[in-house]
Amino acid sequence: KEINGEDHIVGFDIEIAKAFAEDLGVELEIKDMKFEGLIAALVADNIDFIVAGMVPKPERAEVVDFSIPYYQAEQSILIKAEDVDKFTKPEDFEGTVVGAQKATVQEEIVLNQITGAEYKGLSKITDLVLELKNDKVAAVVLVKPVADAYANQNDDLIVPEISFGTEEGVAAAVNKGNAELLAELNKTLENLIETGELDTFISEATLLADE
Repeated sequence: KEINGEDHIVGFDIEIAKAFAEDLGVELEIKDMKFEGLIAALVADNIDFIVAGMVPKPERAEVVDFSIPYYQAEQSILIKAEDVDKFTKPEDFEGTVVGAQKATVQEEIVLNQITGAEYKGLSKITDLVLELKNDKVAAVVLVKPVADAYANQNDDLIVPEISFGTEEGVAAAVNKGNAELLAELNKTLENLIETGELDTFISEATLLADE
């Protein structure tokens, strides 16, 4: 059983999971779960590994083991195109509602880097973008490839020149002590990075499935 949760880039993590399964010689079963429930599912042996844009934070590393990092993304923000002159720096969001995906780096950015904004957290990125289109939030913090993809697909949305830095690398996770599986996953990731296949996954997946 393999996993793709609510992810940073739709399709990207699934392609990595497929490569893992192929190299392991097993059939891939994807379980679509809420991001915040992934580690509990892994610890309970409901899934074998997590590939869901997860940052290897110290508190997570206490309960699971992480692979080598496979992706780093710049953090950005998605706004309505009509607001492009209104929002040019993080301080401009004071007094507005800003959305982000629950239990993610983006959530921390809203809480720690955007002072004076009210935070709205949802589990799915597609729901957050809908909130933005319906004027329920003024902006959504997203990794840049995802924000750019939504802006490219929607004329009424834009990614302003506001950066919140580059996130820590994301990695796959296995149960604590599962060294054999971890070694296999790392081998696959190293191969994907060396051959440039990983970059292909990223560019292809950035064309988001806008559900």
